[in-house]
Amino acid sequence: MKTLWRTGPLLLALFLVMVTASQTVMAEPDPEELVLVVNPASGITSLQRTEVINLYMGRFRQLPSGTTALPIDLYDARPEFYRLLANKTLSEINSYWARLVFSGRASPPRQAQDAAEVLDIVSNNKGAIGYLRRKDLNDTVQVAANLAVWATEQTAQLEP
Repeated sequence: MKTLWRTGPLLLALFLVMVTASQTVMAEPDPEELVLVVNPASGITSLQRTEVINLYMGRFRQLPSGTTALPIDLYDARPEFYRLLANKTLSEINSYWARLVFSGRASPPRQAQDAAEVLDIVSNNKGAIGYLRRKDLNDTVQVAANLAVWATEQTAQLEP
């Protein structure tokens, strides 16, 4: 009986951790979260954050598969995207691109006015890469990354 009394709180704690973890795994994805999408024919199944930073900041011109990259910015989601991607404000990103364009070293990502335009460009261009809200996904594109995961990683990196 003494053994049960000592292990009881431990078992209860273990049970609570398992229940919490199962609820986290079973939770529906947020339809408003941003996801990174690629053309299914691109040969890309997933992209790391550093790869996406390099593509969207003009450092890389090719996808890891070797296809020429065509990064697409969704106009109304740009501030959130660059905060999640590089922890930068939109004014910092615009300043960065102004310097690169002025020097002739690179061109900024192509602008799309809405999710339908992102889907159209990405689904019709093998090297296109874009982002949009999960709720706007369809079967013409493939998800390569979930930006909400990057936000979690960013928070974890900032903690002591």
